[in-house]
Amino acid sequence: MTARHDLLRLDDVHRGYGEGEARVVALDGVSLAVAPGELVAVMGASGAGKSTLLHVSGGLDVPDRGAVTVDGLDLGGLDRTRLAAVRRRAVGYVFQDLNLVSTLTLAENVALPLELDGLRRGPAREQAVAALTEVGVQAGADRFPDEVSGGQRQRAAIARALVGPRRLLLADEPTGALDSVTGEDVMAVLRGRVDAGAGGLLVTHDPRTAAWADRVVFLRDGRLVDSTAPTTDAAAFLGLAPAVDAEP
Repeated sequence: MTARHDLLRLDDVHRGYGEGEARVVALDGVSLAVAPGELVAVMGASGAGKSTLLHVSGGLDVPDRGAVTVDGLDLGGLDRTRLAAVRRRAVGYVFQDLNLVSTLTLAENVALPLELDGLRRGPAREQAVAALTEVGVQAGADRFPDEVSGGQRQRAAIARALVGPRRLLLADEPTGALDSVTGEDVMAVLRGRVDAGAGGLLVTHDPRTAAWADRVVFLRDGRLVDSTAPTTDAAAFLGLAPAVDAEP
């Protein structure tokens, strides 16, 4: 029987910006793995390196050293064309600023990665509408981003990350523009995709969102400082369980 490989693996990843005294270290020796069927939440203060972690995980940024592997492929060994293909086919990304194209309808935005990968417009639209339906915004399929609410734009961005065969989902504050009820609905969709065999890595400041994860990791100054199941920390935040003091 073939052993299952991690959908995402970071090994001793370093990333910094600037030079000399102005240099900022965003990631400082981060090692992390996400398995199929696992949702990992990343928490930490602003500037801890959370967004940089997502960017290098999805091939949007290149580490100074260390290795990033997505679904068995070492991203460091890929040229720009092959790296773009990995992002279209293997990685679904929910950006914090959404990155929807204002001149395309919601359905066209969601279908775009499929069409760029060679799928004909008709089948691409069918899959896009199905993805929009999955996140509850099918009524806005033929409307432009500036014609719908911020919450609907957020859900469309999530639909774009879910469309097609992607097995690694990366999300930067995926419920940030949503009310609590809609946020729970969206997290249920992401959780369902992970339970079906995808792997997920999400950045959040919200313990309610982190409570959907199998594991919570904490970043501080570019380093992973702790990792725990959410049943203790997140449940304590939610008032569902007593907080457990850390050992001295």
